[in-house]
Amino acid sequence: MARELTINTNIAPEERESENNLRPQDFDSYIGQRKIKDNLKIYIQAANERSEPIDHVLLYGPPGLGKTTLAGIIANEMHRSMKIVSGPAIEYPGEILAIIKQLPTGGVLFVDEIHRLSKPVEEALYSVMEDFAFDAVIENGEQTIVRRIHVDPFTLIGATTRAGLLSAPLRDRFGIVHRMEFYEPEELAQIVTNSAAKLNAGIDPGGALEIGNCSRGTPRIANRILRRVRDYAQVKYDGYITGPIVHEALSLLDIDRKGLDQTDRLILTTMIGKFMGGPVGLDTLSASIGEDPGTIEDVYEPYLVKCGFINRTPRGRMATDLAYRHLGIQND
Repeated sequence: MARELTINTNIAPEERESENNLRPQDFDSYIGQRKIKDNLKIYIQAANERSEPIDHVLLYGPPGLGKTTLAGIIANEMHRSMKIVSGPAIEYPGEILAIIKQLPTGGVLFVDEIHRLSKPVEEALYSVMEDFAFDAVIENGEQTIVRRIHVDPFTLIGATTRAGLLSAPLRDRFGIVHRMEFYEPEELAQIVTNSAAKLNAGIDPGGALEIGNCSRGTPRIANRILRRVRDYAQVKYDGYITGPIVHEALSLLDIDRKGLDQTDRLILTTMIGKFMGGPVGLDTLSASIGEDPGTIEDVYEPYLVKCGFINRTPRGRMATDLAYRHLGIQND
């Protein structure tokens, strides 16, 4: 049976604080992604007024932007419980049926990495999502019987970092599709300030913005850096986080003010030093730095492209003049 996790959407606020849960629980405390929030509020209010679950939702975009958090908020706003499963963990159609059957009417099923569902499971979802029915094939000797099993209406929320890998039939069954965008430094600074309060860590606006600037547009990274800076401020200073303290901690973590870490800089310096700035293919670059091609493409490259340090061309990746200047390398 696929591993699953049930989120209790009725946790008291004081319990959340004791667990240092940094995830916001409602739209009011969720920072960023304003257009997505505004649309979802309308869909959820309309569905609640009709006493129906909202249509199936697909959230896609780079990792760490809050897809799981947003799914939890959707469930909270609809006053429904939510089950979380990982796409690769579901191997057989019967497993996804068993999970859906456990959902209460109108419940929410969140499937992370939905692009990694096996083909039989994906095909089984077609009729479940569209007709809330599952066609089970039962072989009885020489006779084959197709039995239709009905399930209660529910909402499927899928999350993926690679929407292009979803098959068209599965993608078309999502009535609500949203792309998660990178966050602005000011939004991340607000997230850091809120998270610091939950961690009982003091921080000034300059320190929060400094963390926001180097968090690669990603709340998950911002919270991770905040925890490490909090440790540094606690050991080296009085625990209060300021801009200069953040800068010192980032130097220790080998993260520059644009958020580039050692691997980011290795990618750029390899492109510049070994391949004259490119173009260079993904597999060649991967072999040169000893990093998995998928990791480069999904984790590192989106932010480097967003910052204007890499251009993707039909012939391969190329380092830009901005990359040369950021690294302090003369572009001949």
